[in-house]
Amino acid sequence: MPGTIDRGRHIVHSTAPMPMFTSNYPYYQPGHPSLLSTLERTGALPQFTGRGVVIAFIDSGFYPHRDLEGRILMHVDASTNRVIEQGADFPASDLSWHGQMTSVIAAGSGRTSGGRFRGIASEAQLVLIKVSTPQGQIKERDILRGLLWLADTHRRLNVRVVNISVGGDFASSDPDHPLHRTIRKLVAAGVTVVIAAGNRGANELLPPASAAEAVIVGGVNDYNSNDPSLWTLYHHNYGRAYDGSCKPDLLAPANWIASPILPGSSVAREVRWLAELLKTSDESYIQHVIRQGYRDLGIPRDVAFHADEHLYAMLQRRIHAHKIIDAYHQHVDGTSVAAPIVTAVIAQMLQVNPSLTPSQIRAILTRTACPLPDAPPEKQGAGVLNAARAVQATGGS
Repeated sequence: MPGTIDRGRHIVHSTAPMPMFTSNYPYYQPGHPSLLSTLERTGALPQFTGRGVVIAFIDSGFYPHRDLEGRILMHVDASTNRVIEQGADFPASDLSWHGQMTSVIAAGSGRTSGGRFRGIASEAQLVLIKVSTPQGQIKERDILRGLLWLADTHRRLNVRVVNISVGGDFASSDPDHPLHRTIRKLVAAGVTVVIAAGNRGANELLPPASAAEAVIVGGVNDYNSNDPSLWTLYHHNYGRAYDGSCKPDLLAPANWIASPILPGSSVAREVRWLAELLKTSDESYIQHVIRQGYRDLGIPRDVAFHADEHLYAMLQRRIHAHKIIDAYHQHVDGTSVAAPIVTAVIAQMLQVNPSLTPSQIRAILTRTACPLPDAPPEKQGAGVLNAARAVQATGGS
């Protein structure tokens, strides 16, 4: 039945029957793409796309997603001591999801979403450095292996910023910790290092997030809204770097961020059908979808062909569990996604002014950030990223 839906402060007037199934992000509007893009939620200036800037990502693994097509300069398999440099056609695995998430959030072209979920640095070039071991682990020594490769090769590839959304093992205030020392070397050479603070809400930073010279990023939950009065802190780690300085340096959106589903995965096969259920209230079509997709959905055939309210409830739980936006995207959270948003804005800044040093970049980001009212200073640093003001402060307009 047509009617009115009250979504907190947002009123949605419906002129068509509402779909039976719903997504689970704030201010979801049935039948409409109501999840904010990173450009919308940060106010980033769309005319700057990171063109001419090379970003490196150190992560568990990567996927050559279509939203990155033509811009992957190199994939580096640093999963063992025998580091292998590869082109844009490289093998992927289940460990590819996390790095696919960070790289596409920062620099995706938006091709898969018709441009809606493009990254802030949508024309930057990328170097993707895989550091998870063949056993699927990531220890400090593995992160170090990727960083050492980058320290040796960044000039050859003209890398100007590196995003690290993986964490180490134990807290350390030792300035000569290998990760601290290598990050210091990269920053001195002109590479801005951006690191996720961690997600435990603890007063503790683990290397590499305890590196004083890096830009450490915490999170803000913006509740999928541009109304700052709704925003709250994310449960990120905070504390002191090895030199005693307070971290994080600033905050960026860490909830409800659109991210690609890993192509070819079991989740992708399931979401293909679940996403169709979000489009309609026509029960006959819903039953058709279930009957067509019951194998991918893992539903017994007799259950699929006799769908009832119990099956519908189970499918709704799966839609929420997978955080489905549409057939190709889900919403994700964590400082792992906040960091690449900051990384992408840094690429915009370097596009405008390639002469910026890492210390200048960090100073501009913190000077232009907006403090979050009532949040303790030690947990928010300078406040929430203001993407437009940061780029304008470098000369962009």
